Amino acid sequence: MGANNNSIVRVTVDDIELEGELIVPDDATGLVLFAHGSGSSRHSPRNNFVAERVRARGVGTLLFDLLTEAEDRTYETRFDISLLTDRLVGATQWVRSRDDTAGLNVGYFGSSTGSAAALRAAARPETDVAAVVSRGGRVDMAQDVLDRVSAATLFIVGGNDHPVLEWNEEAFELLAGEKSLEVVEGASHLFEEPGALETVADYAGEWFAEKLR
Repeated sequence: MGANNNSIVRVTVDDIELEGELIVPDDATGLVLFAHGSGSSRHSPRNNFVAERVRARGVGTLLFDLLTEAEDRTYETRFDISLLTDRLVGATQWVRSRDDTAGLNVGYFGSSTGSAAALRAAARPETDVAAVVSRGGRVDMAQDVLDRVSAATLFIVGGNDHPVLEWNEEAFELLAGEKSLEVVEGASHLFEEPGALETVADYAGEWFAEKLR
């Protein structure tokens, strides 16, 4: 495994600057953009933990804030899935415009409401993403586009996370492309139980390492 190239970046989307951290291993074949849930940020300890495991498998990560600080203070904006989707699409175009990341296959990791944005962005032909992983995702908020998601898609959901588990099972049936559903038994929505987040990170890391080759 080569060294990581680590940089604090400003992701420019529609004249808005969003702060992020871009870390790309030297021999990376892919790059995962993280879409966090409402009330969270690029500093989310859970997403950072997962990102570390993803990078350990030779895949780069971009953790960035989907909203500005001012926008994040507004409840309505936090749940504006179409805005979050547009930001993720814009960030995808941004990484493709950079010399150091232009050639990498792109994937999305979404959690909670961020999963809805990730799936909606993946359904847009201009993003051309290869893989999506959803952790405890509000995938029901993307139900109308799931038949247009051709990226290899993995849903990870806690066995005790009701009704999110049921929503994931229903949405899973609607996915058109390659797909897998992993239920982490005994885990709740935030995967706070011993070993649960490690399980999520390993599932996600393996999925991205394989699908973003």
